[in-house]
Amino acid sequence: MAWFTLYLLHLLWAVAGTSTQARSSCSVPAAQQPLVNGVQVLMENSVTSSAFPNPSVLIAMNLAGAYNLEAQKLLTYKLMASDTAGLTIGQLALTIMALTSSCRDPGNRVSILQRQMESWAPSSPDAEASSFYGPSLAILALCQENPEMTLPIAARFAKTLLANSSPFNMDTGAMVTLALTCMYNKIPIGSEDGYRTLFGQVLKDIVENISMRIKDNGIIGDIYSTGLAMQALSVTPEHPNNQWNCKKTMDAILDEINQGKFHNPMSIAQILPSLKGKTYLDVPHVSCSPDHEVQPTLPSSPGPVPTSASNITVTYTINNQLRGVELLFNLTLTVSVKRGSVLLVVLEEAQRKNSMFRFETTMTSWGLVISSINGVAENVNHKTYWQFLSGEAPLNEGVADYVPFNHEHITANFTQY
Repeated sequence: MAWFTLYLLHLLWAVAGTSTQARSSCSVPAAQQPLVNGVQVLMENSVTSSAFPNPSVLIAMNLAGAYNLEAQKLLTYKLMASDTAGLTIGQLALTIMALTSSCRDPGNRVSILQRQMESWAPSSPDAEASSFYGPSLAILALCQENPEMTLPIAARFAKTLLANSSPFNMDTGAMVTLALTCMYNKIPIGSEDGYRTLFGQVLKDIVENISMRIKDNGIIGDIYSTGLAMQALSVTPEHPNNQWNCKKTMDAILDEINQGKFHNPMSIAQILPSLKGKTYLDVPHVSCSPDHEVQPTLPSSPGPVPTSASNITVTYTINNQLRGVELLFNLTLTVSVKRGSVLLVVLEEAQRKNSMFRFETTMTSWGLVISSINGVAENVNHKTYWQFLSGEAPLNEGVADYVPFNHEHITANFTQY
């Protein structure tokens, strides 16, 4: 299934100090453990010097217990060295959680995120549910760092959710459940009643919505939203009226893995914690070995190839011919990038050469996606988005994962679904 098909499925979108593993009601049978090991290795192999550093992958590695310690150290090192400028709220929150799960001090990132959330407000009273995904990640990250400081921010966020009437989004609902469960379990003594009632009300509504989307075969929403939903249902203090059969869900996911449905690193990062009996609430409780303090052995160049490797040329076209969109254009540019670079590097080079190729990104549960090019932004209400193609074939990976080949023609086409 093409990358943007997966993305569109989601676009219309624990007790402190105690491992959530003890609360999980199902586990991977020993005979099927090699399936889980295989997808974990596939995810870890996506970590290279030239790849975009994905904090979700590092969180999954740390919760599951990494096999490739060199990749784990490399990704930790890259995130430690990364700049917070330009990060969305969701990206910053994931980076904080990734560093925390690596037993690293996130530094001033926490105070930056706190200030951003103190001034956060939805774009409108009926903002799309997917727009709450990043802020819910922020609440979770801040809760794990300083729950007392986060309490008023989380309360305002919860009240905003209660007032919102946009259609339910599975990924957002699952992440909100994790965030408010963290807050629910860490309410300071003396202020319990009001906050507990508020968080409990939101959690009950969301968990009911999640449970209504459990299919007969155990899949929750679809196979790619099931991982976060499993985390949510395994820790929530508010249980749904319809009992969740965790074993049935686990069996269904293992069957999908056996069919090769999980090959994208982000899709694996979403499901892996649940397969290991972990959730994002376990992030502060990861036990780190001394190896975490060892700086990784870096290649002699930033790419996965020797410094003598040649560059490649990629032809990049941005196209918008949709009626009703004011700014129409069809522009083509040829750029040169290091062989092995991901598509995001091509976009950055094109933007550097010509400002009309400027773009913006959005962090979703599937990682980084392109939300706007040349001032034309995706719009859920208009059912529009930016689709990337190689020749005429849609890409099956995102811009932070796909590696273009020499003389490839990549097109970003503003599309309606």
